[in-house]
Amino acid sequence: MSGDAGSALARRLREAAEAELVALVDAHLERLDPPTARHLFRNPFLTGALIERLAAVPELAAAYEIRREVARHPRAPRVLALRFVSGLHWADLLAVASEIRVHPVVRRAADQRLIDRLPGLSVGEKMAVARGGGVAVIAAIRVDPTPRVIGALLENPRLTEGHLVPLAASPAASPRVLALLAASPRWAVRSAIRSALCRNPATPLAASLPLLPLLSRRDLAAVASDERLLLPVRQRARLLGGEPREGRQGGARPLRG
Repeated sequence: MSGDAGSALARRLREAAEAELVALVDAHLERLDPPTARHLFRNPFLTGALIERLAAVPELAAAYEIRREVARHPRAPRVLALRFVSGLHWADLLAVASEIRVHPVVRRAADQRLIDRLPGLSVGEKMAVARGGGVAVIAAIRVDPTPRVIGALLENPRLTEGHLVPLAASPAASPRVLALLAASPRWAVRSAIRSALCRNPATPLAASLPLLPLLSRRDLAAVASDERLLLPVRQRARLLGGEPREGRQGGARPLRG
């Protein structure tokens, strides 16, 4: 299609009212190239039936840009959207999964495909996914050992305390990641996260000690009696909880452990 004719048709496809849009598709469907066909997806009158007709044209169905538009369109037939989701690049999967107008089944499929792709992504790509991913992606990426990835995850607006407590409590977590969480202004103020960090043997001493004065007496007692933890952590918890160090005379009986 020539440049001028293609530009004029693209504009009409983008701006046509419902009846005119159907007539345009009827007249030009077999001759539409992918760049021109993309303009249909900017038209608010585009229907699922018209999307199915577009996808039935082999040249259009083979074009990545059209498959991406179909997967992201809220009116796309679900079976068609699911078929096209599987072949999208990671950034487009993230966009589909984040588009609240898309059917939840399609969003979940994009999430799962994105999770499957995580091992092959670079650190920078994982950071982008961590920063913008949904609940399922958050649950998968929170175990990443790279502090830069977890740092990006901490900025995700969908992240909740419930996602982070298992990470803060995991002895298998990277000490550098735990230190990053302990230093987070947004998350280290949460009592459940502070408690989990202080009771985690993998948390570095320099990260756990500043959190101890912020714990409740019950949490301090739990830290003081946990023999998995370093002695300086337990001793500090005893003192903050009102108990003397082990071996000192007088005062209250020291907590065991």
